[in-house]
Amino acid sequence: MADVEATKSLSGLLNGIAQKVYYKNREITEELLKTELYPDLPEEEFRALHEKMKSLLKSIATADMDHAQLEAFLTAQTKRQGGGGVTVEQAAALSRFWKSQRARVRESLLAQSRWEPGLRGLSWRVDLQTAASRGDTAHSSPVALMELELGRTGQESEFVCLEFDEAKVNQVLKKMADIQRSIDSVVQRT
Repeated sequence: MADVEATKSLSGLLNGIAQKVYYKNREITEELLKTELYPDLPEEEFRALHEKMKSLLKSIATADMDHAQLEAFLTAQTKRQGGGGVTVEQAAALSRFWKSQRARVRESLLAQSRWEPGLRGLSWRVDLQTAASRGDTAHSSPVALMELELGRTGQESEFVCLEFDEAKVNQVLKKMADIQRSIDSVVQRT
């Protein structure tokens, strides 16, 4: 019966960590998890267990491990010497948790990594105003018009209209080239 209780407590701890870290449930605290799940465990032992499980979940979630990767990772963790590894029971609880929560954790991580508001659409055109339409004979230059559709998840879009003359278009293009060079330099280093 003690094994069943230990398994339930560990499953509760993993779910509590996920609620706090991935689902942003502010009601879940480390103290609450200790009180509810491990009331008899000394504070230091609970803190060590909590940190170990949180770290393992972070590794699993960051890599978005599939079943084969998860099993290989957990097997390696059970073979680690010293206090850094996990027991077979802990590995089984982590495996069960990840199989049931992988999609939800992944979606939460994706949502947390999105910038808000996000760009939903972009349209542009170049207008050339003729001298006759302006009522003068001065030389007219092209104007680039860009409309950005911005929005937050679950909300209506907002539209922003930008107008650029030739000099501003060239500045934007130069900045985009600078950004591309920065990205290329990072990609080449990794």
